[in-house]
Amino acid sequence: MDKNAQDIRIGTLAGASADYMRKILPHGFESLSVTFWQKLGDCDLKKLAAEVREAIGGRDVKISTVSVFGNPLGVEAIDEETRRGWEACIDHAHLFGSDLVTGFSGRIVGEPVDKCMPRFKEIFEPLARRAKDKGVRLAFENCASTWNMATIPHYWEMLFDAVPFDNIGLEWEPCHQLVALVDPMPQIRKYGGRFFHIHGKDATVRHDVIREYGIAGPVPFAYHRTPGFGDSNWTDIISELRLIGFEGCIDIEGWHDPIYRDELEMTGQVHALNYLKHCRGGAFVPNP
Repeated sequence: MDKNAQDIRIGTLAGASADYMRKILPHGFESLSVTFWQKLGDCDLKKLAAEVREAIGGRDVKISTVSVFGNPLGVEAIDEETRRGWEACIDHAHLFGSDLVTGFSGRIVGEPVDKCMPRFKEIFEPLARRAKDKGVRLAFENCASTWNMATIPHYWEMLFDAVPFDNIGLEWEPCHQLVALVDPMPQIRKYGGRFFHIHGKDATVRHDVIREYGIAGPVPFAYHRTPGFGDSNWTDIISELRLIGFEGCIDIEGWHDPIYRDELEMTGQVHALNYLKHCRGGAFVPNP
């Protein structure tokens, strides 16, 4: 592994398929995030972990997170599966060589955030304790979803106050801030100590559309992008992350870009991989 990657690795979200991982690793990804949508289903995590280790082989590649994205605060059967998924990921993260489980904070859909806090505490206090006992950290993505409260700093503070464990943090990305017309850079300086994982996703904001139609008009004013194609200066982002002492992974969250998609998906992701490595400073050069 390049010494320049020892503090911050560049990888991608890889689902839960060892075969997919095996196919994309030759492109040079340095980390992989194992991800599930809402439920683990009949997945045997022990078997999957063994398959993932076999796919990685002798490469210096890290499994950054084991993640399940659903609504753990909900009351439907699928939400119970999400909660069981959090428990299973916490219990099995070590088999993947990871100490990080991520997902959405959950939300009582239709209720204001303050009304959701008792339910959040009910669900995540025991999960945080379970994780802490196993040396595992938990992080919430800052995605603007109806299943998620961890969207802005004001709500982050409420979540941290409700479950005051030091193994609770954030899975942050600038995309959602840009789409909300928020400058993401000050958040790194103020909250970077709580950033356990970074999603490599960007956004393009069409300021000319905003000036003509506003943000609620008939023409989309923003869309999600793969890093290297959006508005963010990732050199600045990585520099700020290093200044606050972040050590971890930036994993590309693909499958969102309206241009580099379908047959161009991996073209976009590999471009993002190389772009982010460049923004990290390029190949390590030892001092004389």
